[in-house]
Amino acid sequence: MHDKIKLFGFNNLTKSLSFNIYDISYAKTEQHKQEYIEYIDELYNADRLTEILTKVTEIIGANILNIARQDYDPQGASVTMLIAEHPIEPTDKQMDPTPGPLADAIVGHLDKSHITVHTYPESHPDNGISTFRVDIDVSTCGLISPLKALNFLLHSFDSDIVTMDYRVRGFTRDVDGQKHYIDHEINSIQNYISEDTKDTYDMLDVNVYQENIFHTKMLTKAVDLDQYVFGEGIEEFSDEERNELQARIRREMQEIFYSRNMSNGPK
Repeated sequence: MHDKIKLFGFNNLTKSLSFNIYDISYAKTEQHKQEYIEYIDELYNADRLTEILTKVTEIIGANILNIARQDYDPQGASVTMLIAEHPIEPTDKQMDPTPGPLADAIVGHLDKSHITVHTYPESHPDNGISTFRVDIDVSTCGLISPLKALNFLLHSFDSDIVTMDYRVRGFTRDVDGQKHYIDHEINSIQNYISEDTKDTYDMLDVNVYQENIFHTKMLTKAVDLDQYVFGEGIEEFSDEERNELQARIRREMQEIFYSRNMSNGPK
């Protein structure tokens, strides 16, 4: 909100940032597949997710009231945090939605808002592709902005595909009674993403400006097989196997990015 605008009461705008993050791997054998699931469960267990969410609350300028967390059987995790707005007036830096710090599924509730992250490790029944998905929602109201934690969260996870939605809901009223439906300038979520991330991904926007709805998809540009094979080195594969595997991984990414199954290509 610009300094010249004085509000009548509390800032009632709700700012919600929601995104899905996908990490793709190839596990050739059942043993490798199980090892991958166990690796993901260990790397992103409830304790680690709690650390990430604790940093998020610090970045957006909130205080933790209570923590509840759970590791699921056979896999997956969630954490819930009750969070209150900062006990002192938020600083200009905390209110500024420009790109925040970089990083390192959780559910956290602010006193009038919430943060959620859940993890979903899974694998294809017979072609070796394994996918780790993280669902994250950060919703705030008042002066603090969830966009401040965007870059930290993006850098906290290995991401091949990311889909993000940002929406400002409701309105707040100034001292003259005029309604304000948004309190900051934005025409794309990409405005708040760090340059190193932009260099790594192809991005696509679908925005509805009159409704203050912003949608961005991200797809990694490069597929280095050494980074995707779990359990054994890529040097164990023939050139033909490498080409087929690269096509299979790229197809998996494109299906997730475009939200549809593709009939052609390697199965």
